[in-house]
Amino acid sequence: MLPPAPHPNNRLYVISPLRGNRGMEYTILPMGVCSICGQSDSLISRELGICLQCIRGKPAEARRRALQVHRRARKHFGLEPSPPRADSGIPCDLCVNRCRIPEGRAGYCGARWNEQGKLTGATEKLANVSWYHDPLPTNCVADWVCPGGTGAGYPHFAYSPGPEHGYENLAVFFHACTFDCLFCQNWHFRYETLHPTIRRADELADAVGERTACICFFGGDPAAQLPFALEAARLARERAQGRILRICWETNGSMSPSGLDRMLDISLESGGCVKFDLKAFDETLHLALTGITNRLTLANFRRAARGASERPDPPLLIASTLLVPGYVDAREVHALASFIAALDPDIPYNLLAFHPDFLMQDLPVTGREHAFRCLDAARQAGLRRVTLGNRHLLDARL
Repeated sequence: MLPPAPHPNNRLYVISPLRGNRGMEYTILPMGVCSICGQSDSLISRELGICLQCIRGKPAEARRRALQVHRRARKHFGLEPSPPRADSGIPCDLCVNRCRIPEGRAGYCGARWNEQGKLTGATEKLANVSWYHDPLPTNCVADWVCPGGTGAGYPHFAYSPGPEHGYENLAVFFHACTFDCLFCQNWHFRYETLHPTIRRADELADAVGERTACICFFGGDPAAQLPFALEAARLARERAQGRILRICWETNGSMSPSGLDRMLDISLESGGCVKFDLKAFDETLHLALTGITNRLTLANFRRAARGASERPDPPLLIASTLLVPGYVDAREVHALASFIAALDPDIPYNLLAFHPDFLMQDLPVTGREHAFRCLDAARQAGLRRVTLGNRHLLDARL
């Protein structure tokens, strides 16, 4: 069940047209109010309660208020309100949060905790995780450039010169995350974080079938349980006995640099890819949307880009950004695209249409005009391989 949304009473509303199969229809969009400047707009998230102008123009105040929102959101699920920093706590250095976990408490991601002075929970052999088989080609951030969707890298990394029909992806979902995205499309994992489904690395490797062409680790985020993912990937590749089995990752990029290097190595060798979800370039905006800084994410992306030229086909590194209405605009996309282009203009970049979810259910889907402005901004920044994902969600109204 979703955390209770703010009561709509005493809110302003705007009537907006929707084009459906039966002609013109209408929906009522609630008008959010910025708690800093008092501006009201349907593109201001009611839960966040901060407008983009104040995030950019009054960053200190925006950060303070945004972190209060994230603390409240996490309390509903029993998760730590912020990364613990106990002087006597056990250090965990797997990700950007660098928790120091106090006795009887969990780290920010909830995957590990301090039990009588020992770090317990997720390990190299055990994780809070589930998986399923997904027929190829699948709805993947990289499907427009990867072997499973296009046959890129055939015959060394792909089973066919086109989409790998008849094969499957083993989708591995981690029930913990290093971020706290208010728009999370997979927010239900939070109910599993502190009530774990513990599986073994060898169990995951055993789930790889003869028609499994790739494994994709996502979630949540693999950064929170990366030692397990790397071990499971190693076992699976070992059991594949030299046949094609690509290892891919969909991540927020918050893992330790040494962990990233190991991810890149196994993807480079296997024909897989590392898909970075770049939420925002502006640090205050990133913190407002996710609760966590993007400094390590950007540093890790820069680190990963150094090796991208080693295997241009299929691409090793791919970026994506969710076009959150009212927050991730063409200016933000241009900044991200400029950052990527300065590293390598041929890194593929997928701009994803947003649909309302979790604590941003009051925002509309991405508008068509918004999406194409962002697409133009990415190209103007110098990127040569840009696409729009989830086009079926685009709302022609906006």
